[in-house]
Amino acid sequence: MLPSDRADNERNGSLMDRLTENLVRRLAGQSSRRGVLARLGAAMAAVPAFPLLPVTRASAATASPAARTVKAPSPFAAHAQAKDDTACDYWRYCAIDGYLCTSCGGGIHSCPPGTAPSPTSWIGSCFNPQDGRSYLIAYRDCCGQDACDEVNCLNTDGDQPSYRPMANNDIIWCFGTGTSEMYNCSTAAIIGSTT
Repeated sequence: MLPSDRADNERNGSLMDRLTENLVRRLAGQSSRRGVLARLGAAMAAVPAFPLLPVTRASAATASPAARTVKAPSPFAAHAQAKDDTACDYWRYCAIDGYLCTSCGGGIHSCPPGTAPSPTSWIGSCFNPQDGRSYLIAYRDCCGQDACDEVNCLNTDGDQPSYRPMANNDIIWCFGTGTSEMYNCSTAAIIGSTT
């Protein structure tokens, strides 16, 4: 190598060194080590989320809900229907024990005239065959008149012993209504989704 070539290489090398040094010093002056580590950590944490980006979800969204087949979680759910709310096999009644307010002049979640809803309820988780989802159902007794003696159902999906009263359907829940503790019928209101 000629002495003139060596001098050119040293000048070019020193120019590149100076540019790199200036760039690194400017970067170091504008950021801290913690900031760089935080960005690096955030990038490392975000990498596993890339498969969840909309590209993956878009293909899943194209499948229609009817195309999804969800297995019924219990024997009651396997035979439940979603059309007649005056029948014991209606999907919301998976854990009901008593007369249906829908056959006594009330509704699925409303008491018949002349009765009052109990302030407390028991709960169940029922599978809706129409949408393939499970819902939390609050069963509330309607109180203040004799039992209407129409459609009486005893469904026990998820029924718990009496030492777990919030999920026990054998208790008459009319205490605390302020009127009469006489049981009339039971309602089944959706209070949330479990899936």
